[in-house]
Amino acid sequence: MNMGKLTMNTLGSIMSSEIAATPSVFQNIKLSLEEFAAVKNMIHEKKIRSVLILARGTSDNAAHFLKYLIEVKMGLPVGLTSPSSISIYKSQLHYEGVLVIAISQSGQSPDLVEFAQAAKSASAQVISMTNDSHSPLALLAHHHFALSAGPELAVAATKSYSAQLLISYLLVSTWVDEPFELDEIISQSAALVSTHDLVKDAVESTSRENEFVFLGRGFAYANARESALKVQETAKISVQGLSTADYLHGPISALTPSTQLFILAPTHLPSASIADAVARIRKNVDRIYWIGGGGLPQGDDLVVQGSQCSDEVRSSIVDAVALQSFALEFAKKCGFDPDAPEGLTKVTLTL
Repeated sequence: MNMGKLTMNTLGSIMSSEIAATPSVFQNIKLSLEEFAAVKNMIHEKKIRSVLILARGTSDNAAHFLKYLIEVKMGLPVGLTSPSSISIYKSQLHYEGVLVIAISQSGQSPDLVEFAQAAKSASAQVISMTNDSHSPLALLAHHHFALSAGPELAVAATKSYSAQLLISYLLVSTWVDEPFELDEIISQSAALVSTHDLVKDAVESTSRENEFVFLGRGFAYANARESALKVQETAKISVQGLSTADYLHGPISALTPSTQLFILAPTHLPSASIADAVARIRKNVDRIYWIGGGGLPQGDDLVVQGSQCSDEVRSSIVDAVALQSFALEFAKKCGFDPDAPEGLTKVTLTL
């Protein structure tokens, strides 16, 4: 593909700078830890019996991370909302004892705002996470957490997604009274963003001509979905992002030797959780791509370095940097500008 040197060097420069800002965003969030104290006892005080998470797009992927955290750490039932039940079908909600957590970079999408307002009117407690403390979602919530990511100009969200993962972790850690280990997250994210050629080998050995599949399980599931979305957004191809468990329930039948299959495997991922899927995948492909340090690589497998955090949850947060970097560099290789994918806008106002 013929591209001038200047053009090639500037493709994705905004997205690149925003990924690199991740440690600073985490540091900004660290400066606002006192905000979490305000919700420390709300689960008991408000007699919360279930949680619903309201989000779309990248934020919906972060919602799956928060869902796992609450279910694993707190044992509460957690669901994902259907905003169109309000915006289209005008349902009557009955939300006593329900906590709604709204996650949105902009905090502006009309269907999310309408659902959050309806939930609040139906007696739900509402928490929001947005990158704009003056957005409609932020203003209507009982408690708001700022992503503290600063302006995010690239259309493909990066640092705001990482901020959503971190705030989800801090929120649930506050509720279950577990230590944050925030300094480890900041230092490990700094190490990843400064690693030269982090994704070079993976980018050089993959092609738009062959199918991409991203898999993850447990806390890595959100990153598998987000990896697929980022490559779709920036490289203009259809990509699957699935649970390794769900993959075995049908989609694996489409696996071929040419499939470029990535598994999100944060350090300290329980190997038994993916062992069966890996064994069955290896019957059809010669190489598995791993993102993170918790996989089961062998032979010609290729590993994209992940964090070395001391547990799976924190590793999953930091490893988002690696998946974002892969999407960025792969799009550039293919001649696309990941800062401004055709057909997309930064703020999507769904009705």
